[in-house]
Amino acid sequence: MAEAKLRHYSLRIDLGMRSGEIAGLRVADIDWRAGTVTLKGTKSLRQDILPLPMETGQALADYLQHERPVSTSNSVFVMHRGDHDRRMTAGAVRGVIGSAYWRIGLTHTRSHALRHAFACRLVENGSSLKEVADLLRHRSLNSTLIYAKLDTPKLAAVALPWPGSAA
Repeated sequence: MAEAKLRHYSLRIDLGMRSGEIAGLRVADIDWRAGTVTLKGTKSLRQDILPLPMETGQALADYLQHERPVSTSNSVFVMHRGDHDRRMTAGAVRGVIGSAYWRIGLTHTRSHALRHAFACRLVENGSSLKEVADLLRHRSLNSTLIYAKLDTPKLAAVALPWPGSAA
């Protein structure tokens, strides 16, 4: 079960997926050959195709082959209640991530912080805000600006003086 919890975290930090998107992920949504994940019924009510990093794909494949409980559900992540199983809910995904935070001693337990970390990592590695917005599936760059908070001290160190100001 601990490994399954790491899969939720990996999908959030490596792909910027929302809890509902993780919960709704079906085995058929993963194209192993193309290295993509298709998200259906997202917050934006559209279908999106995301690149699947090799490490994340390997972790998912390992989970599906060796750790996922036997289930008739086509969901990647399932919950067992008594003698039946069902797909994972968004609330359960948030709970799993929150529990992982608690186990490592973090007091901030909002699972959405991983989407913020994903956006910041993309910006720090040179991605444009448009690229980050596309990967987060935002309709507005203003939403992305909230997620991709820039490192102001680093920016100040490379900023050029304002034209006409005392250098």
